Amino acid sequence: MSLLQNLKEEMNKVLVGKETETELLMISLLQGGHVLLESVPGTGKTLLAKTFSHCIRADFKRVQFTPDVLPSDVTGIQYFNPKSQEFELRPGPIVTNVLLADEINRATPRTQASLLEVMEEKQITIDGETITLPPPFMTIATQNPVESQQGTFPLPAAQLDRFLMKIPFTYPTMEDERTILKRFVSKDPLKEVNKVFDLAQIQALSQEVKSVHVSHDIETYILSLTRSTRENEKIAIGASPRASLALLKAAQGHAYVKGRDYITPEDVRTITPYVLAHRIHLTAEASLTRTNEEIIENVIEEIDVPVESRV
Repeated sequence: MSLLQNLKEEMNKVLVGKETETELLMISLLQGGHVLLESVPGTGKTLLAKTFSHCIRADFKRVQFTPDVLPSDVTGIQYFNPKSQEFELRPGPIVTNVLLADEINRATPRTQASLLEVMEEKQITIDGETITLPPPFMTIATQNPVESQQGTFPLPAAQLDRFLMKIPFTYPTMEDERTILKRFVSKDPLKEVNKVFDLAQIQALSQEVKSVHVSHDIETYILSLTRSTRENEKIAIGASPRASLALLKAAQGHAYVKGRDYITPEDVRTITPYVLAHRIHLTAEASLTRTNEEIIENVIEEIDVPVESRV
């Protein structure tokens, strides 16, 4: 756990008031999941992703999505080499350990779809040739709210369902923003960030997370939460079985970063909004007055919380 504390200390050299977001990124990395960061421009989404990647001794690549980015710009191409008179494979930036998909909702649906295979199966197919990515592989995507931005393309349900968590960003407090002004006025703190993890350590921690105990009552609690979204009159499309598994993995990760080898109901309650809110689709009537996050909070309050148990 000292490694996780070291990560927070290094992240805090750059970011102010983002301890929760740091923990959520770490959970996703250890559980092989992907994260979608959403907020208005200028709140530090890209900086968070860059700082996190700086703390990991692993390969990192960034793709700045725009409407003219093609799927082959992301995955790679087969090109003809005049010297050898043969076609050769040129992998794209997606072949990495940590991929920053910046402003993903500015890419066309066709280009967005180029990430579906790798996010689910950790592999890409280029002109019939399949490349398996070595672990770990994690996508950190950022997007601005679709409603207020022109030239954006909403992420389809299949894409959203592949993100383990969606993390909304809020504006900092006045004191946090004052600290940001002082911290960045004369230097770039990102240059002072040290590496914390290497690939072997990440793999070892990932195995430890899987050993976090899940009791029968916790399984039932998780299933009750996801299944209730399919029966809610305000929800047109509820959470899928993939969401149930994602919630289980996220709760395991949350318990682990808190120093426990078993999941508590509070782990599940804390992590549920990040895992389920982006996976549901409200009815037209409900969407006029409510947000996904508000509906999920209601669902959490309606489901009975099991008595804490390690059995």
